[in-house]
Amino acid sequence: MNYRKLIGTEDKRLTLKTPPLSSEFTMHVEEKDGRDILVCWVKTTYLHYELSVIEDLHRMLKKHGDWMLMGSKDEKQETNPDTVEHWGRSKDNPIGGWYGLRKGYRGRVGMYIPPLMEHLGLAEIEHNKRSNKMRAI
Repeated sequence: MNYRKLIGTEDKRLTLKTPPLSSEFTMHVEEKDGRDILVCWVKTTYLHYELSVIEDLHRMLKKHGDWMLMGSKDEKQETNPDTVEHWGRSKDNPIGGWYGLRKGYRGRVGMYIPPLMEHLGLAEIEHNKRSNKMRAI
């Protein structure tokens, strides 16, 4: 899939909203160390994620077959099992650990990846103030 075209580049970033629809952030695809990664800008903070998180999360959600809590946590906070956030840093996921790449900012997979997947038509997400869930389409 041509993610640069679907998500954008640094010059033409995709603007998304957090699941509660309370804040905007941008995403784009950028090359770093010879490979494409996701770059997420939240105000003045940036996060890097493995690009494979999109297809890996979609595959996991399809296998799960039902709604799953997103559960968003910072890197230093413990996660709740059976959440997207927990999966995004688990040794049991396809890459064997963190999808977040920037030390100190590796968390929040459950906050920023679901809206991107919704935009790409791969998932349906809830837009409540808290405890949002998602499922694969």
